[in-house]
Amino acid sequence: MRLEVGNIYVKDVVLGDKTALEDHVLYLNTKELKNLVLEDERIKDVNVVLAKPGESKRITPVKDVIEPRVKVNGGGTIFPGIIGKVDTVGSGRTHVLKGTAVVTVGKIVGFQEGIIDMTGPGAEYTPFSKLLNICIVLEPINGLKQHDYETSARLAGLKVAAFIGQVAKDLEPDEILTYETKPITEQLNEYPDLPKVGYVYMLQTQGLLHDTYVYGVDAKQIIPTLIYPTEVMDGAIVSGNCVSACDKNTTYHHLNNPIIQELYKHHGVDLNFIGVIITNENVYLADKERSSNYTAKLAKFLGLDGVIISQEGFGNPDTDLIMNCKKIELNGIKTVIVTDEYAGRDGLSQSLADADPLATAVVTGGNANEVIVLPPMDEVIGSYAYVNTIAGGFDGSLRADGSIEVEIQAITGATNELGFNKLSAKTI
Repeated sequence: MRLEVGNIYVKDVVLGDKTALEDHVLYLNTKELKNLVLEDERIKDVNVVLAKPGESKRITPVKDVIEPRVKVNGGGTIFPGIIGKVDTVGSGRTHVLKGTAVVTVGKIVGFQEGIIDMTGPGAEYTPFSKLLNICIVLEPINGLKQHDYETSARLAGLKVAAFIGQVAKDLEPDEILTYETKPITEQLNEYPDLPKVGYVYMLQTQGLLHDTYVYGVDAKQIIPTLIYPTEVMDGAIVSGNCVSACDKNTTYHHLNNPIIQELYKHHGVDLNFIGVIITNENVYLADKERSSNYTAKLAKFLGLDGVIISQEGFGNPDTDLIMNCKKIELNGIKTVIVTDEYAGRDGLSQSLADADPLATAVVTGGNANEVIVLPPMDEVIGSYAYVNTIAGGFDGSLRADGSIEVEIQAITGATNELGFNKLSAKTI
């Protein structure tokens, strides 16, 4: 499967009465965006607010972040099974409005939602402070149940991102990047002298607002399976979860998965990137055993020499991570796990809830319990009402002057377990 990704770099976003991209400036018709969101009768009202790098603005509580994209050719649509029909994506050409993001904000769905500061020390912990953010501030109807609210908020963000992406369809990209993964026998034989490497992509699927969707299907309903890396770039995987903001994979993270991108860079140079195994993170032990058994079986079936395993979330999923690692290692396949840590504010506690001697190669995204003071901002997009109760906050987090003392757990993307951040650690 071969996909061309055409990046169009956006320099500014302006709200007005038209939707177009001219001279790298994205113009958005506010009324069109509002009408699109309000097609869902579960949403009572919506506002569109911009947040740009360096502005004294704070966005909270953040639900999802989505990059506007559009399929130019190759079949299917962006976010298949949710926005469009359930057609296979990952081939042809896709255009991307780089430097922009749609951010869904509003009354809290679950307590694990986040903060994005556009300036100050908090901005250094989130990649989204560097983007031109189109914030969709949602007001649900009274009495709407949490799961229905999550669904409507998720759909609102995806619909807006897909709508905005349409402006790029007929434009000439600033750059075109090509990614290709061939059918398995061809891929295995293409570079016979290079180590065969795969990627085990763990998806948060514990339910109770901890869900991820694959072609529109709740991934806790699947058994581990194979997916072309390019399908991920076309929105085959989207976020629907409210796990802690620091290590949640937003839809933006999925679309721009840095592990997939780095493996493609090394493909044919010092490794043979065979493909991606997606697996879920379960609640019950029997389900964890089933999924990890199946994941290890697929890795062996592909004849892999090495595997990178990325986690999403913490605590209970640490067991899924270690099970995957241990069983793949016992098949004679070397592993590297990518995770983050909850080592206490002093950094002295056990970092993961599970461990095994076979987990000898670990990449960390940082300690989510690290405490930071976020200074006051001139404007809050959303509400301060939930700062004391979101994961990473506590009674008294929000101070009278508008500053916030929180663990970086509350900052969206701060310790992301795809490595989509700046934090890590080295063994000395």
